[in-house]
Amino acid sequence: MSAGGQFGGNRGARPVPPEKGVFPLDHMHLCDLEKKDYIGCLKSTGHQSDKCRQFSKKYLECRMEKNLMAKQDMSELGFRKEGESQASADESDTGRIDK
Repeated sequence: MSAGGQFGGNRGARPVPPEKGVFPLDHMHLCDLEKKDYIGCLKSTGHQSDKCRQFSKKYLECRMEKNLMAKQDMSELGFRKEGESQASADESDTGRIDK
C-alpha cells in the first residue's frame, strides 16, 4: 500500500476553499435564459469567451439579482465600468515596455 492512501491521494492534506466562496446552484432555474444565451454564444464562436463577455456579464448580474451569489462590482469580476472605453484601457498600457 502506498503512503498516500488507497487511491493515491494525500489523506493528511486539508481541502482549500474556493477563492470566491461557495454560492448556491440555480435549482429553481432563475437564470436559465442568461445561461443558455451564454452557452449558445460559446458554441457558436468556437468557445472564444472574449466574444461572449456581454452574455457572461448578464448571467452574473442575474445571479447577483436573484441572490445566487454575493453582489460585487462588475469591475472586480473583470468587466469595465459603463463609462470606460477601450481608450482608457490603452492609456494604462502605454507605460509598458514590450521586448
